Amino acid sequence: MSSRALVSLAVGLAVSGSAMSATQIEWWHAMGGANGEKVEEIAQAFNSAQDLYEVKPVYKGNYTETMTSAIAAFRAKQQPAIVQVFEVGTASMMAAEGAIYPVYKLMREQGQPFNQDDYLSSVTGYYTDQDGNMLSMPFNSSTPVLYYNKELFAKAGVSAPKTWEDMETVSQKLLDSGVECGFTTSWQSWIQLENLSARHNVPFATKSNGFAGMDTEFAFNGPVQVAHISKMSEWQQNGIFSYGGRRSDSAPKFYSQECAMFMGSSAGYAGMKRNAKFDFGVSQLPYWASQIDTPQNTIIGGASLWVLQGKSDAEYQGVATFLNFLSRADMQADWHQFSGYLPITHAAYDLTKGQGFYAANSGTETGVIQMTSVTPTENSKGLRLGNFVQIRDIINEELESVWSGDADAQAALDKAVERGNALLRKFEKANN
Repeated sequence: MSSRALVSLAVGLAVSGSAMSATQIEWWHAMGGANGEKVEEIAQAFNSAQDLYEVKPVYKGNYTETMTSAIAAFRAKQQPAIVQVFEVGTASMMAAEGAIYPVYKLMREQGQPFNQDDYLSSVTGYYTDQDGNMLSMPFNSSTPVLYYNKELFAKAGVSAPKTWEDMETVSQKLLDSGVECGFTTSWQSWIQLENLSARHNVPFATKSNGFAGMDTEFAFNGPVQVAHISKMSEWQQNGIFSYGGRRSDSAPKFYSQECAMFMGSSAGYAGMKRNAKFDFGVSQLPYWASQIDTPQNTIIGGASLWVLQGKSDAEYQGVATFLNFLSRADMQADWHQFSGYLPITHAAYDLTKGQGFYAANSGTETGVIQMTSVTPTENSKGLRLGNFVQIRDIINEELESVWSGDADAQAALDKAVERGNALLRKFEKANN
């Protein structure tokens, strides 16, 4: 959608006032490239629709850099009004006592219409407190899906696997047909442990995955997770699985057709279209049929928008007005269709479907269906864990020891749990 067309969407927000006296709203974000350009476009649409407030987006680097910058700025009393924070930073933001202005309170106190039932529960659940109140506004939420090479599948005479049992059978047939590897994965902690646990309705950590208190302990060394990682270790040795890195480093294995399947973010769809020189499909993450009859929803990645304390009433009125603008069905549908991130409201999802986007872009609805087909449980609502950025590094290290054959699954996950719990205790001590 062009910038002119996007601006025209916002005419309904027009109010009287002088542009010269518009209240400035600073928004720090971590969106680079095309998504960063889209953020600028969204802000311009809002600014052009009214003249009381001017949103000023500021790119602050990657997620970690943006969050670190915001914390430092708050301590120096130079914080922005809005900051984009990735989902694993949620516990740290919540623990920053006196630093955040919960979105549900902001919208109520500033008189903006706000109904939490309008939002997808599987998305907003990540950002709610124990009473179900939304603390931040979801902005760019994604979930992992399975991408597969339709051309290699046709050659091998196989179809997209639904279960992990199918994954083994399908991958072996692909190998027999000449493919070098069955599948690879990005973000192994997020997909192969965090989402695996949610999908099978088993805890990743105690205390409702940290939602019920900071005195949580890890539980991802349970039977389901150990059996899965053990099987992946076996597959790593026989070529069914091929490890390619901690983040999205493994994507080239799929683009080059070395691997016939790739597990990655639903928001990677646009990158797939740019880089895959073959026909590909998108399906839901597999589940172990031996462990669960109907799989649970997956959990999200991405980030949300947090409002920081220390600003004027005029700025908060502007922030609330802007967040209401961002939540509009037309705005969310446009962002969803452009970026590949999930729509955050039922209305945006319905609008996208009604516009024929999913019918014209096969596979783009997969992540939404996967997230909304069942009601989230305490095991599939999300994670609320302190120091989790560092803990993911620990998990990555221990998983790599399994893939290299230096440790078995049980020993590696036990060690990751022990090391991770030590960081959880440090977080609890620092924030109690």
